[in-house]
Amino acid sequence: MLKVDNLSYSFPQKDLYHNISFTLEEGQHCAFIGTSGSGKTTLIDIIMNPENYMFEGKLVIDPNYRIGYVSQFSQPDKTKETTVFEYIAEAFIKLQNELTSICTEMETSSDIDTLLEKYQHTLDAFDAIGGNDFENNITKKLGLANLIKHKDLMICDLSGGEFKLIQVIKEMLTRPDLMIMDEPDVFLDFENLNALKNLINSHKGILLIITHNRYLLNHCFNKIIHLENMELQEFNGSYIDYNFSLLQTKIELQELASVDNAEIERNEILINKLRFIATNHAEAANGKSLKARVKIQERLEARRIKAPFVAIKQPDIHLAPDHELEETTILKVNDYSVAFDEMLIENVSFELKSTDKVALIGSNGTGKTTLLREIFKNTHDAIEISDEVKVAYLSQLQGEILDESHTILEEFLDAGFKNYEAVSSYIANYGFDEESLHQKIESLSGGEKNMLQLAKVAASDANLLLLDEPTSHLDTYSQIALEKAIQNYKGAILMISHDYYSIINCMDYVLIIENKTIRKMSMRKFRKMIYAGHFDKDYLEREQKKKSVETKIELALKDTNFELAKKLSEELEVLIKL
Repeated sequence: MLKVDNLSYSFPQKDLYHNISFTLEEGQHCAFIGTSGSGKTTLIDIIMNPENYMFEGKLVIDPNYRIGYVSQFSQPDKTKETTVFEYIAEAFIKLQNELTSICTEMETSSDIDTLLEKYQHTLDAFDAIGGNDFENNITKKLGLANLIKHKDLMICDLSGGEFKLIQVIKEMLTRPDLMIMDEPDVFLDFENLNALKNLINSHKGILLIITHNRYLLNHCFNKIIHLENMELQEFNGSYIDYNFSLLQTKIELQELASVDNAEIERNEILINKLRFIATNHAEAANGKSLKARVKIQERLEARRIKAPFVAIKQPDIHLAPDHELEETTILKVNDYSVAFDEMLIENVSFELKSTDKVALIGSNGTGKTTLLREIFKNTHDAIEISDEVKVAYLSQLQGEILDESHTILEEFLDAGFKNYEAVSSYIANYGFDEESLHQKIESLSGGEKNMLQLAKVAASDANLLLLDEPTSHLDTYSQIALEKAIQNYKGAILMISHDYYSIINCMDYVLIIENKTIRKMSMRKFRKMIYAGHFDKDYLEREQKKKSVETKIELALKDTNFELAKKLSEELEVLIKL
């Protein structure tokens, strides 16, 4: 249905792909994964608009194919006066009106044949997208997404997460031959994420979805495309199976690579000995022996194990306050309220201690971001921050913290770094090489921008971190690195997140906004609440155990203890079967 064959493409300052190939066929729900900035969104744009790109290789797709698309950055048009139903039904209503108009024209026209042909063409288009039953289909999809009560709501009144789901429904209902979504899960609350899972799993057509969301990856896909280091690997099966297969490959290849390296080292010792002999005893035989041994070494180097998918760079995120505070209350929020068109939060109070790590959760549109921003500004009468506290803020609106017209170098020089060398050395820990220092921030992917924000937060040496959706757009490897950094951090954190994993892994307790108030919730109760609404019993615990065993395997490989790694992989396989 879609074939990419030996495709290569480069930006002026960056190579993206080298001879990558994959196919998509009927019934495949494909997750498109890879590190931030590896070119996933660009590849999708090439598929949708090939005429805009000068690429090498072949892209085979029927020109009559209809492609549905949901962008990662879509937001509702606050000026659009239309209901949710009218917005979803736009394509159907347009064709319906065209059919009515043609019928009206037939009553007075003498050119009936032309109008009949036009009518049949429009009717075929209407039938192709399921027009006969579109009202019922819209109701079914809204019910599946738990949004049926929003049917007559105005689009401008939706939260960002609700609008994202409405977009997904709208595109799915037109029955595209290929449905493409770019990080549709970003900023979705728990309820909406579950709704997105249901919509994906109910869809009958081909799906290609960029996502880093571990919950969706574990529950929604039967094919994986992994783009890494300019190369691509495709896997027919679930993400859980792919991840296990990748780890198995890593064990096998590193064991082979270890043997290769040992052989190369032994050969290097022989070459050095022969070079010494040939230098001190100028005989033809000695020179021939040296040349033969050098050729053997070249062959060994040429066949050295290459493992692009198992040598993935993980950023080194290091969060550390410039000084640790004694156990004391550093933030007081007292009788705080916020309202826009209606009251969102009313007369709430809470405190934060110097080492508390707290998740601020709640449905989309309940005022979480507004509260976090007010704490950062510290100009509200209801908010009090201790004088010795230094605050750093990461925004889900990346342009709020980053000047996107800057290069990376300019951004960090403005942040207080002394020179080029200092920026280059520091930013390398976050996955940015020296060449990228001169890239404009606006040209970076969403994940790269978030990683830059994290780098700025880390450089601030703050002892109170306000993090608004810090895992959004981050690839899986970066998410894990961030979790480690948060766990090791010695200051206080107030974090808005819809990422179950990060909350369970990193937070001490939860503040939940519901019914315009905030209440404190223990991690035990939070787990219980999440299980009741979203997971089978013990799902997160099993995920934690899997991650723990995976980490042990990585450490065993680091120590070249391949027997232990193999034994642990058997343990992991048992957990996966659960």
